[in-house]
Amino acid sequence: MNLKISLSKSYLIILFLIASTNFFGQKNIEIEGVVVDESENPIPYAAVGIPSKQIGTATNDDGGFYLKLSADNLSDTLEISTIGFKTYRVKIQDYIDSKTKKITLVENVVTLDAIVLEKTDDIVKKALKKLKKTTLSDKHQMDILYRRSSVENGKTRFLVEHLLNVIDYGPSDIRFDEVGLAEVRKSADYRFAFKKQPVHAIHIMAQVNPLRQDIYVKDYDWERISDTSYDGEDVLVIQGTKKNQKTHKSQNWIKFYIGLDTYGIYKVDVSRFASKFAGLTATYIYKKNDEGKLVLSYHNREARFRTPITAQKQKLLNIKNKNIQSSYRHEAIVLKIEKDRKKFEVKNPIYDRKDIGDYEVDYHPEFWKTVVLPPETKFYKKSVKDLESIYGVPLETQFKAVNK
Repeated sequence: MNLKISLSKSYLIILFLIASTNFFGQKNIEIEGVVVDESENPIPYAAVGIPSKQIGTATNDDGGFYLKLSADNLSDTLEISTIGFKTYRVKIQDYIDSKTKKITLVENVVTLDAIVLEKTDDIVKKALKKLKKTTLSDKHQMDILYRRSSVENGKTRFLVEHLLNVIDYGPSDIRFDEVGLAEVRKSADYRFAFKKQPVHAIHIMAQVNPLRQDIYVKDYDWERISDTSYDGEDVLVIQGTKKNQKTHKSQNWIKFYIGLDTYGIYKVDVSRFASKFAGLTATYIYKKNDEGKLVLSYHNREARFRTPITAQKQKLLNIKNKNIQSSYRHEAIVLKIEKDRKKFEVKNPIYDRKDIGDYEVDYHPEFWKTVVLPPETKFYKKSVKDLESIYGVPLETQFKAVNK
């Protein structure tokens, strides 16, 4: 494979620490890296991991990634894949020995002849029909790092982080089979407009995903937007708009990235627009597992809305409007997938319906010090900065004070 690996003294980002012991007393290998294109631009949300061991993460919006492995993984293959680029593979031991500071992915240029393509609506129809074949549709467990920031007037005023154990049958199923709260922590709550969601946000993540909805292809106008690739397969980007969409038609759509050989859907984008104050955007990114089946890798979304506040709060905050601009910013990163049912472990299963910020689970600070967290995204860094600026209280101090 023609891959380009660049070394640069200016990127002192990767630390290879064959270090001490982890939470379970085993020797760890910690690797950090940055993934860029040939123009030195970071590549966000690329899938990074060891598919054969169901271990993985996603790069952040600066292209950074982090993995904690064991000595048993030295002979395994690290794989980095994303839409539009050739997949990069290297043995873990070779990656460490090379002391690579930066990985440059080579763009996979695709030019498809429109004449030989099927009709766009037929491609979408086949892709949706083949979901059970192209995705991991056997029962499996996903360990997901889920974050939600509550934003009011442009500033984060509450942050929740959950490590979730999710039992799923893949996107061809309507909803998740079971969800457990393995670990929970949240910031101090500085909100003055308390809009809450009726269920845990992970369930809304499933509800918003077009792959889990009953989409009638004939109800949409489908348009070919562009061509790209994924792991050597030509990919067509197709956008659909509902035929009966009467307002804001150009801002209400779904977009599928569909492989032309397998009809696998590698990425889904969603845009819903009601007004400049209300709407939703969402992205779902899938990657191949060791069997070539697509599994969720990364998701983000933002829901915008207007929230009413009392006259007392208007006066206290010196705000003239009765409604303030609010939003929920969500981010979900799949850290691990387990296919062996004997190894499933769902901690603190949830069956009640309430807002993500209202769940109470024992706080284990030692867990958050040892768990493998991906590099912080810009959205997360801004949330932390906002929360710490309100009263000058560090986020770690907030965690200790609020979580019991």
